[in-house]
Amino acid sequence: MIDDGTGLFTIGELARATGLTVRTIRYWSDEGVLHPVTRSSGGYRLYDAESVARLELIRTLRELGLGLDDVRKVVSGEKDVASVAATHVAALDAQIRSLKVTRAVLSTVARRGSTTEEMTLMNRLARLSAAERRRVLEEFVDEMFHGLDTADPVVRDRMREMAVDLPDDPTSEQVDAWVELAELIQDPRFRARMRKVAEFNAAGRGPETPAGASMWFSRKLVHLAAEALGRGVEPGSPEAGRILRDLIGDADPAVVLERLRSSVSDEVARYRELLSVVKGRGPESAYRAEFAWVVAALEACVGG
Repeated sequence: MIDDGTGLFTIGELARATGLTVRTIRYWSDEGVLHPVTRSSGGYRLYDAESVARLELIRTLRELGLGLDDVRKVVSGEKDVASVAATHVAALDAQIRSLKVTRAVLSTVARRGSTTEEMTLMNRLARLSAAERRRVLEEFVDEMFHGLDTADPVVRDRMREMAVDLPDDPTSEQVDAWVELAELIQDPRFRARMRKVAEFNAAGRGPETPAGASMWFSRKLVHLAAEALGRGVEPGSPEAGRILRDLIGDADPAVVLERLRSSVSDEVARYRELLSVVKGRGPESAYRAEFAWVVAALEACVGG
């Protein structure tokens, strides 16, 4: 405080009182965030005791990451702290999501030992908008079922409507799974394989086959196979044969086996796992073990 009885501070004295640097205070003053109350006869900026409190507010807002424009509006009373804080929270959430995507991409690059081209592709895929992510899947499903009028409409619609968008707060595993999923469904070899799966299933449907039969069969398969695995039933045992009869009824085991083999490859199983991870359910909900048990049981039945 200058010794003239006015109770005013120079920038230097204000710096000593607040612990801020003279350079910082001068910059904030130049930017119109902190206004001097007057100037000395020599032209120096002078501040009052209220300026000390205002500086503490400015420092707090800046430490919380607010830009000078928002700080200026709060200090001037143009905006209240709560509304500015809410806006800043939204901005921080967006930044956090972006950082999580960046971390997931870099983690994947480090794990795979990716080339610069692969890294660029992964980064582009991870940063697609929600609408772009949905378009990638819809194009894949459209190609898979194009022209297959006898395909199970429930399965087709379920795949088309399947939400594969990342959540607002994705884990690195979910971002990583989405990147791998996007790469997989854009791979021409995988698309051709999935097309064959759709063609085979469509060829096995007749006009009397009810819509949703494929979904019903899959749910029953998972239920029965999970019970068999839990009880340790061997695929080639008589008990496995009884389970198969409950599952497929009078259908030809060889035909069912061919149908299942088309949809239980490692790539198709991985596709289901990735969808489950993106949805937050974990890879175990893809039921790889259950499908594998039924295939093994059918192989034993057909071979025997």
